[in-house]
Amino acid sequence: YNTQTAIALLRQHADYGHWYDIHKLQPKDISNTQTIAAMNPSAGSFYVNPRYQRHFWTCAVPFPEANSLFLIYSTFLNGHFKKFKPNVLEQCAHIIKAALQLHGEIIKKFRKTAINFHYEFNIRHLSQIFQGLLLAQPQQFQDPEKLVRLWIHESERIYGDRLVLPENLVDYKGIIADAVKKGFSKFNMSRFFQANNPESLIFCNFTQGLAGERNYDQMPGDKLSFYIVEALKEYNENYANMDLVLFEDALKHVCRITRIISSPSGHALLVGVGGSGKQSLTRLAAFICGYTTFSITISQSYNKNDLKTDLQNLYQKTGVKDEGILFLMTDSQITKEEFLVYINDLLSSGEIAELYTNDEKDAIVNQIRGKVKAEGIPDTKENCWNWFINKVKTNLHMALCFSPVGESFRRRARQFPALVNCTVIDWFQPWPQDALLSVSDNFIKNIEALGEPEVVNAVVKFMPFSFQIVDNASKQMLEQERRYIYTCLLYTSDAADDLLCVDLGGRRIIKKKKQI
Repeated sequence: YNTQTAIALLRQHADYGHWYDIHKLQPKDISNTQTIAAMNPSAGSFYVNPRYQRHFWTCAVPFPEANSLFLIYSTFLNGHFKKFKPNVLEQCAHIIKAALQLHGEIIKKFRKTAINFHYEFNIRHLSQIFQGLLLAQPQQFQDPEKLVRLWIHESERIYGDRLVLPENLVDYKGIIADAVKKGFSKFNMSRFFQANNPESLIFCNFTQGLAGERNYDQMPGDKLSFYIVEALKEYNENYANMDLVLFEDALKHVCRITRIISSPSGHALLVGVGGSGKQSLTRLAAFICGYTTFSITISQSYNKNDLKTDLQNLYQKTGVKDEGILFLMTDSQITKEEFLVYINDLLSSGEIAELYTNDEKDAIVNQIRGKVKAEGIPDTKENCWNWFINKVKTNLHMALCFSPVGESFRRRARQFPALVNCTVIDWFQPWPQDALLSVSDNFIKNIEALGEPEVVNAVVKFMPFSFQIVDNASKQMLEQERRYIYTCLLYTSDAADDLLCVDLGGRRIIKKKKQI
């Protein structure tokens, strides 16, 4: 009668071997069934009903030892890099040792707290680093130093991009710089870790432009802005115009998002205050990857059934029609928490419970049966359905744009673990001064009402200065009042819009005087 928890029903089966049918009011015997349960010792509820736990043989699975991890990852790397030059292959063992050492230091330095609840590093993150290394191809990686640079880049994408505070990022740079100095002393990597003007290290799959061959390679510093600006122009020709200011940090975020969504089951969790450009940069990144961006349209009547219908359409396009789609979702679109039940399943396994009825599943199986046969796979119902889900996982990617403001983000991450565990996090740090200056210059340089160029330049420089003053005052208020105040680039553009209104008003006044 929906009065008992699922655990209570499982305990009843373990105790008596049956459940009661509430319609026929008679027991239903469950035979030839065993139960295997798993539990996370560091997250979730730690209480298990002792009347149920007594039926289990409990086995603790600790973090694997370094020798075991070395054996696992060396098997993967040696198998992939055996096609490379010998001097590149011999770096694999050094990279694995350095990666294990770095992982241990990261765990010690960045502890999980109530605020930094996502500071939890495990084998999943190690595997994501090596997954990035396996994207290397012999034609692009002829030099062993380049492979080490790829490992540095992948480590920063997995560890560095999760960090909340700029001070944490500085600490991370110091840790990985020490690891590189110890493990790869014969290579000069100091230019990537110097305090002032470090050299950018960016790997992506569009190093030859949108029309070029897609290989995961290091992007030359002088080409990055050109390729992304060209992609933005092409996007604006095909879709609604996005007036973006692509400063250096914005370019890096586009590369990070393309890296995440280019891999199968690649889902991004973008965390930043409103107005930091999460949605716009995600749409541009999806366009670079050749995906269609889809976002739900929230209305007063939009409910779980509407979301279910939208997901069925996405599964049809990605699983049957083999189209690449990016599902963009913001925290403001989650009007009902039950939406996240579907999203959690999509992120974790790709298969959403109760999304299809048996008849709808049979219809999909019949649609793809020919494609399954063409790949030499027996066209059983189970094989066809697994093929369909794998296609969905390959072609359907999610980008969740959340704000760290308030408690909702932390609460949702606790209730739906896949939001953090099954995504790659890109935490948007406060924009630097040059970014603020670029945005200010883009909006203000054409306002004629400001008059002389000296005045225009003074106003352009004042915008980031005022932004910094407010930011400093926000930090002071946090120390004194324990209240968070967030500022974003929208305020700079709003101020520029106000000046633009003054400019337009001045023009109208001048026009009226001439008419009089």
